[in-house]
Amino acid sequence: MSRIAELAACLVVACAVPTFADDCPEPVGRWPYGEAQAVEVSGSYAYFGGGFVLHVADVSDAEAPRYVGHVELPNSVTGVAVAGGYAYVAVGYAGLYIVDIATPGRPIEVGSIQTPDYATGVATDGSYAYVAAGNDGLRVIDVSVPSSPIEVGFVDTPGTSQGVTVSGSFAYVADYDSGGLRVINVSSPSNPTEVGFVDTPGWAAGVAVAGGHAYVADGNAGLRVIDVTNPSAPVEVGSHSTPDLARGVAVAGSLAFIADGTSGLHVFDVSTPSNPVEVGWLDMGAIASGVTVSGSIAWVADGDDGLRVVDTSAPANPFELSFLDTKGSGVNVTSSGGFAYVADRSDGLRVIDVSTPKDPIEVGFINTVGWAEDVAVSGAYAYVAGFTAGLRVIDVSTPSIPFEVTYVGTPGESRGVAVSGSYAYVAEGPAGLRVIDVSVPANPIEVGAVDTPNIAMDVVVSGGYAYVADYLNGLRVIDVSEPFSPVEVGYADTLGFARGVAVSGAYAYVADGGNGLVVIDISDPADPVQVGLISWQNTAYGVAVAGSVAYVAANTAGLRVIDVSAPVSPSEIGFAQTLREAYGVVTAEGQVIVVGPGGMEIFRECGVFADGFESGDTSTWSATFP
Repeated sequence: MSRIAELAACLVVACAVPTFADDCPEPVGRWPYGEAQAVEVSGSYAYFGGGFVLHVADVSDAEAPRYVGHVELPNSVTGVAVAGGYAYVAVGYAGLYIVDIATPGRPIEVGSIQTPDYATGVATDGSYAYVAAGNDGLRVIDVSVPSSPIEVGFVDTPGTSQGVTVSGSFAYVADYDSGGLRVINVSSPSNPTEVGFVDTPGWAAGVAVAGGHAYVADGNAGLRVIDVTNPSAPVEVGSHSTPDLARGVAVAGSLAFIADGTSGLHVFDVSTPSNPVEVGWLDMGAIASGVTVSGSIAWVADGDDGLRVVDTSAPANPFELSFLDTKGSGVNVTSSGGFAYVADRSDGLRVIDVSTPKDPIEVGFINTVGWAEDVAVSGAYAYVAGFTAGLRVIDVSTPSIPFEVTYVGTPGESRGVAVSGSYAYVAEGPAGLRVIDVSVPANPIEVGAVDTPNIAMDVVVSGGYAYVADYLNGLRVIDVSEPFSPVEVGYADTLGFARGVAVSGAYAYVADGGNGLVVIDISDPADPVQVGLISWQNTAYGVAVAGSVAYVAANTAGLRVIDVSAPVSPSEIGFAQTLREAYGVVTAEGQVIVVGPGGMEIFRECGVFADGFESGDTSTWSATFP
């Protein structure tokens, strides 16, 4: 059939418009674990966030902390304060949640109150909780009855309220963007009043107060020390830069501790506040976002790497004692035999039993070398794209006990992987496409390669061709019928940043960053042609196709469901706002599985209706032609 006739046929098919279930896509279950952003220690217990979960751990033995309980919450745990048998939790867009921790092993949510914007920090004093609520400033909540919290006052701030602490009659707010440090008189909680401020040079994200000084984690401006002995006239007296973005701060005695994003934990001597001196540093591995100190132990919320326990008894030489995993931040996922395999970046590979979709359970885990960026499963093996650590080969014959059998080094950055027959195809970032013989999984051998003009992000193999999402250079089509000598035969430039690709029939579907979903006719692989496009105001990261429906992981826009029965005119038929950003998506056995920093969510595939009857066979609506 000619290309013109084929497109005409598409239009004919489009006239028979399929309809879809109203609840498309229908949520089925979730696995809400994710990155650690906040931590508080009280007595023998640590209370810390991991995605949408508040974890409780017994830390009486810092060298061997152990989980004792957790409670799921409706949004990201971004701040924690503990007082009087309760944990007060800043829960992102869900506001403030109050959790009864009288029995630490059985935390129970007892009350909540919605804040007008994203709750990122919380402090308590007496019967009041003070919540940093993003663009809506500081909110004052009466928590004298924990089951019925009531807002009694607020004060707006010029920036984005990120962190808060209370000392005496004053609340000190780290006011990200343009606000710096704001000093607010809360002696009358129903009438909080700003009395002073210091416009810090960076992005104020966290604050601690001790000995008449406020210590501000000021983003790209490091540590700022501000004299607040006169709260109405605060003045900066000292500062010290940090390598990354200062996000959290704690003070103990003459030491200040900065959680500095990708550069880890930094220790400063502030015995002379006007002259802070860095005395120690520890690389944490992920993104250090929050820190609290108890005695000589610092507890660091380290993003994908969970809770890190650091001995600071020798400040010049801090060292890690132990850690607790919070199960990281999924970036890609595949499904096989009732299990979801999640590439969890710095936390390696996770194996989750999804045979009961409403109750997914992690059954296995392996902390792979490098960042797990993508995963493919074939037979008894999982193949993990390990970024700078090459391709890792994992035996998953017993899903609960995955173990690495070998790896093969690659010259670039392993970002995507597909397996077809006896070969693994690796999207190797700046090093293009690598072809690896895995006929003997314990002895993988690179047998072929082809460079691509930009950064190979993802790959799928179909009908003797590899289709590579090449970031700035769109879709590349590579003939791999001879794996030892792959050769590019065609390409289609796209206007965005090609991040993900799926192939169904005669069409390739490209998740093209801010450009949306691009549909490309590949019936002639040597002459791929864009035939359809649908855009929305966000970034398309990943795509999966089942029948005539494409599912797009669209970053903060969640999961978008696209009818592609007429490839020339794709249309959105549904969406789901995911817990956090949506990065990766896969379909299998009637399920749509989405992963991101909020963990994993499972949806039921959208059913197609024709003439009023639901059909499990969507081939009627396929735009693939013989």
